[in-house]
Amino acid sequence: MAVNPIDSPILGGLFGTDAMRDLFSDRAWLQAMLDVEAALARVEARLGLIPAGAATAISKAAKVDLLDVTSLGASTRLVGYPVVALTKALARAAGADAARYVHWGATTQDILDTALVLQMRAGLDLIGNALAAMARALADKAVAHRDDVMAGRTHLQHALPVTFGYKCAVWLAPLIDHRQRLEDLRRRALRVQFGGAVGTLASLGDSGRSVTVGLAEELGLASPDAPWHVARETLAEVAAVLGLICGSLAKFATDIVLLMQTEVGEAFEPHQQGRGGSSTMPQKRNPIASEYVLAAARGVHALVPLMLSAMVQDHERATGPWQSEQLALPQIFVLTSGALMHASTIAAEMTIDAKRMRRNLDATGGLILAEAAMMALAPHLGRAVAHDVVEHACAAAIAARRPLVDVLAEDAQVAAHLDRASLQKLMEPASYLGEAQAVVDRVVARARAAMGES
Repeated sequence: MAVNPIDSPILGGLFGTDAMRDLFSDRAWLQAMLDVEAALARVEARLGLIPAGAATAISKAAKVDLLDVTSLGASTRLVGYPVVALTKALARAAGADAARYVHWGATTQDILDTALVLQMRAGLDLIGNALAAMARALADKAVAHRDDVMAGRTHLQHALPVTFGYKCAVWLAPLIDHRQRLEDLRRRALRVQFGGAVGTLASLGDSGRSVTVGLAEELGLASPDAPWHVARETLAEVAAVLGLICGSLAKFATDIVLLMQTEVGEAFEPHQQGRGGSSTMPQKRNPIASEYVLAAARGVHALVPLMLSAMVQDHERATGPWQSEQLALPQIFVLTSGALMHASTIAAEMTIDAKRMRRNLDATGGLILAEAAMMALAPHLGRAVAHDVVEHACAAAIAARRPLVDVLAEDAQVAAHLDRASLQKLMEPASYLGEAQAVVDRVVARARAAMGES
């Protein structure tokens, strides 16, 4: 049994995608470190700091399959980091002539941090692609259901009419912002870390900056003005942005859970035989995907503070905060991928019951249009008086279980200004949607433009 369900062969597929889990696996992590070591050797050879033959040999040897992971683990438990054993293994594989030039001018954290950046780059690609897929699905749903009227709810009670397309647009809008956040974030976070023992690269003499810039170019990363080995704000920002994404996904999942309630029954997760079933109640169709979105989001939100606290690093090498990032960031990426996996599937394949939406709208006998009646009376009675008149009518309609239009039509103050035909027209939910459909049009247009679609 795995201690963390992310790594469980039974539960892992519920909490994260295989692609993201593979990206943060030990094998991928070790290969990322080897990629950094090989790139460093090639850059230093071009600058004449090490022989070209050594760089070629190191690059050929920088393959994770050549490592003995068992002995690497034993060394890591002793030393505290894997880089010492990794560079020794790389040196052996590269041969005696090249061995002396492995890890030239670098320190452990340079390799670990830059390897992490390579993993984050690939991870952000996966998340960006998943966000785009979900955004497209919600945009399609918003257009398809632009005019399907339903109850808008505040405090879990009927408030005013909206459309399901409007609801989809409200779910969609933050995803567009998150995609922009990811683009902005990449410029700040995807930077090489290369500083040597304390960040000054003293061991490379006057070639330190040239190696840093060359290494960044070789790996397709940005070159920072200063080393960031003890300035961890961009890693914390990555975690925070993924936390924001998960917050938006959790809001979406919460709404789906509520819409799936038996008493509501307006929208449902995609269903297949046995999905969300119960071991004892054959009728159950539980919102299982939404539940795992919520679980993953809570996990991410619990881990983001660990990344924030890891920013407090002492002097030129931290005593603990740096290591604690390893507990949080890979999990944050995997859990975010899991939340997106479930949410994207729901967005693309959910079923909508527009007829049920209409029945639920009518369930309160027109009370959901009370504001419409109040605003129609306000020019004649003043807003405060109109509010009191309609509020009393609502109370009477609830007590007598009568349609609101009937009670309003019998009120002398109302009848003096609005006849029954006018009131009946006010009681049609589709006539009181305000900006709902315009919101759909604006958000969908923005989403399409952001993804380069017409």
